Amino acid sequence: MRVLGSAVLVMEFLIMDFALLLAMDNHGALALSLGSALALAILLTAGLMKKMTGWYLGTFWQVAMIAFGVVVPAMYFLGTLFAGLWVSAYFIGRKGEAIRASLMANPPTQ
Repeated sequence: MRVLGSAVLVMEFLIMDFALLLAMDNHGALALSLGSALALAILLTAGLMKKMTGWYLGTFWQVAMIAFGVVVPAMYFLGTLFAGLWVSAYFIGRKGEAIRASLMANPPTQ
């Protein structure tokens, strides 16, 4: 769960950097500053994925990425796409951890 969530956040960081490159020509310093702060916050949240706080912050950043579509319209689509990946990482990660825990508790015999 932690690894998948961190991977999604790192990829979002890269997408935000590219969105900032697109926004650089047409938007002011405020939009670029907020986008830079969002990108940095997303990257720092990847380090908090061991706790549920990381998941809560990551969910908030998903909404903020979609809202950045006001500045770069392509972020509406990309933010929604990554929000779907975020939800998938949460549920698939939970299943993977449950399987790993059951294998640790009852190791297969040969």
